[in-house]
Parts: sequence; structure tokens; C-alpha cells
Amino acid sequence: MRSRQSLLEQFSTFLQMEGDRAGSWAIDPRLRRSMQQRLTQTPEAHTSEHFWSVYWHKQWTEATPQTPTEHDFTGRYLPEAHLSAYLQETCFWSAQRAVTKVEGVQYRLADCFQVAIAAIPKILKAFDSDQLPSLKTYANIAFGNVIRDDLRSRREADRCNNWGLLLKLSRKQLTEALQAAGLTPTEVEQQRLAWSCFGDCYMPQKSPKVRQLAAPDRATWAAIAHQYNHQRSQLAHPGSEQTPATLERWLLSCAARARTYLYPAVASLNAPRPGLETGEIQDDLTADTHESLLAELIAAETQRDRQTQQHTINEILHTALNALSDEAQTLLHAYYHQGLTQQQLAKQLNLKQYAISRKLAKAREGLLLALARWSQDTLHISPSSDVIQSMSAILEEWLQAHDQAGGS
Repeated sequence: MRSRQSLLEQFSTFLQMEGDRAGSWAIDPRLRRSMQQRLTQTPEAHTSEHFWSVYWHKQWTEATPQTPTEHDFTGRYLPEAHLSAYLQETCFWSAQRAVTKVEGVQYRLADCFQVAIAAIPKILKAFDSDQLPSLKTYANIAFGNVIRDDLRSRREADRCNNWGLLLKLSRKQLTEALQAAGLTPTEVEQQRLAWSCFGDCYMPQKSPKVRQLAAPDRATWAAIAHQYNHQRSQLAHPGSEQTPATLERWLLSCAARARTYLYPAVASLNAPRPGLETGEIQDDLTADTHESLLAELIAAETQRDRQTQQHTINEILHTALNALSDEAQTLLHAYYHQGLTQQQLAKQLNLKQYAISRKLAKAREGLLLALARWSQDTLHISPSSDVIQSMSAILEEWLQAHDQAGGS
């Protein structure tokens, strides 16, 4: 692979894969014009790639997310596109290192490259240009982690047979998989009940360390059918009684749909075009894919998801706050809204300062625990130290905003 030399190349060209090898560099005319304009307007002292990577990252961080149109190249798209071009080589070498260290996974170099490059927005969000030395250094590690996590999840899915996968699923994951498959609300409700009955009747036979579980025997299927037919009256549309054979067919279908939904196959752009002897899928792509309707839909959906998530967090913390004792609520209100220090609170309540500190810490701990449980149950995010630290910052911001609003 030819290394790019000039800043103009580094921030405006993209790697074209040829089969499973690095090919040529393709120029994006818009990015080239954008970078050329800024290079012309910038003093010659600022000629390092580090300067421009930090510049574009700050532009990305400070910009309001927008969807680019034919006449609008603003928002986060422009800096993200420049940074995506800049990180092409780093992504390629990370993918090459990762693919040589794995066995038994049907991934090619081009597949790993695409899995990693799709994570650029997440990497840009996590990168702190004020504290970390280099975007390339950070991305080099992050790309490797992204690829390994993706390969690990797919290996885990491959090791689990249908029965093991069904027992690993959460209710939310199954519901989303069935909805994504196009099932009606009634069908989703019925098959979710079948899955629940399967878990109740088959759970005692499973070992948490065994992925290849034996299929339920005839007695277990009979128990599953009996429980389903007994509980179906709770459904909005109970339907008729179901036989063990029908429930087995439903559950196998649930497993297949969940596997497809949670671990979708990576469709390489370098794969041959279906039904043709020559050419690749990427040959049919146009140069202006960022202007597609799909980009508009993704942007709109992302904004709705953020608003919904923020609303949910507010509700969870309001509920958790109301569940605290009156003393804890009073302390939080005095500390965050009235601006009293721990020493002032201690003097006012005739307590030691360390006692006030412990009471405040315990109150915050209760709110943080509610947030962590929601994150794990709903978003399936394990409460690692980094996650807890991030949640603590969210909680602190919420407490200040909540009390500034008068506790509403």
C-alpha cells in the first residue's frame, strides 16, 4: 500500500480494497476542495498532520449534528469525513493485525476493515484531544478493540446452539428481533410467551458454562405446552391451544431470528456482484452515498433516540430520588440547589462534616445504582469502571439541573 505524503491526500482520499488487498487511493473532490481552501488560509507553521487532526476533531466536537444535502456540507459530516479519510491507513493496519491472529472465523481483511471504519463516530466521541497524545495512536488501539469485540461476539454466537442462545437472550432482545423480522404484535406476544415458558421449564437443566445444550425432551416439551396453554389467557389475543410441536417450531424460529438480528452477517463491499462473473458490489455504489435518504433517516432516528433516552433517564432518576428518605432529599436539595457546603450543613444539623459527606455519598449511590440497573437491563451495558464514571458525571449534571429547576 502506497503511503500518502501530503496533507491534502491524507485528509481527502480513501483506500480502495482490491479483493483482500489494499489497492489505490480514491479522491473525494469535495474533501479535497475543503482541505485545499483551509491549507491556503492557514499559516505555513501549521503544516503537521497532528495539528489538522486536532483541528478537525474540535470542529467535529463543537458542530451541531446535521444531515448534509446537495447544497449543505456543514454540521458534523465535513470534519467526520476528513477524519475518516485521515484514519484509513491506521484502520487498515489494525484490521490486518487482527485478522492474522484469529482462527475459525469467516472474516476477510476487507470485512474487518469495514467493521472498524464504521466505528469512527464512536472513536471520535471517546477521544480527548486535550489529554491524549495522538488521534492515530488512540484509534490504532480502538480499531483493534472494535474488531476483536465483533469477532468475539460472533464466535460466542457460533458456539451457542439454538437452545443455549434462547437462554442467553433478554426479553428486550427477543422482542426487537421478532419485530425486526416483521411479526405482528399478536405473533410477538405469543412467541414471547412461548420463550418465557421454555425458560421456566428448561432452565433447571442448563449449566451456565455449557453452550451446546441438549434439546428439550418430550416431557419438557409437554410441560412447556401445558404452561403456555395455561398462561395464554393473559395475552391480549390468546388464540387457540398450541401443541408441543408448534411451540418447538416457534422457538427454533425465535432463535434463528435473534441470531440474525443480534449478529448480522457482514456484507463485504468487495464481494462479487450476485449473478455476475466480474465486478464487485462496491462498483455499483455512487460517489454521493452520503446524500442518500438513508442518511436523513439515520440522523432523524439518532436524534429521536437521544431525546427518548434523556427522557427515560429523567424519569428513572426522578423515581429514584422520590424513593430516598426525606433527610436524603433535603440534603441533596440544600447541597445542590442552595449551594451549602458540607461544613455549613454539618453546623446547621449539628453533625460532623464526615457524617454529612457519608449521607450525601449514600444518597448519590442510590441514584447511581438505579441508573446502572437501567443501563444493564435496558441497554445491556455492563457496569465497568469507565461506565460508572460516565454515569457519575451524568448524575452530577442531572442533580445540578434538577435542583436548579426548583426540584421539579
